[in-house]
Amino acid sequence: MTVTQIAERAGITRRSYFRYFPDKREVLFAGSERLPAAIREAVLDAPRTGSPLSATLQALARVGTTLIEHIDRTAERRAVIASSPELQERERTKLAAVTSAIQDALLQRDIDDDSAKLVAQIATIASQNAFDRWTDAHGQKDFATCLDAVAASLRETLTADIDTSRSE
Repeated sequence: MTVTQIAERAGITRRSYFRYFPDKREVLFAGSERLPAAIREAVLDAPRTGSPLSATLQALARVGTTLIEHIDRTAERRAVIASSPELQERERTKLAAVTSAIQDALLQRDIDDDSAKLVAQIATIASQNAFDRWTDAHGQKDFATCLDAVAASLRETLTADIDTSRSE
């Protein structure tokens, strides 16, 4: 699809299109620069009871629920990104920024460096997995339910590995 086709479909001129987006790939990531800050604030505002991972997942559920209200055509977006190594790299860069924002917020909550890094990485993966589940369900499940299912699976996986290693 060309920029001209995109602009025509949006009812704007090609010139207007370039006022908002430097190229057509940017349409797929519009607004994503605000995501790390929103997640960082949500983690900072999360209850301090429970584990850092639980608090982070609660924060991600809140942000994710708000986020999915403002996006559509996620399956198509995911397919376009999957078709391009350049777009996949851009998606990884976005996720790295999210991970960094979570880690920074956890450090501000006085979580030690190693734990903050690990929780941030796990939470980012869990959130992405939940988003994929939500996308695959075509909006028939809410994001928080998908994230809860991922968290439950994560707990089962980690507990099974710990139980197995102890019995050897």
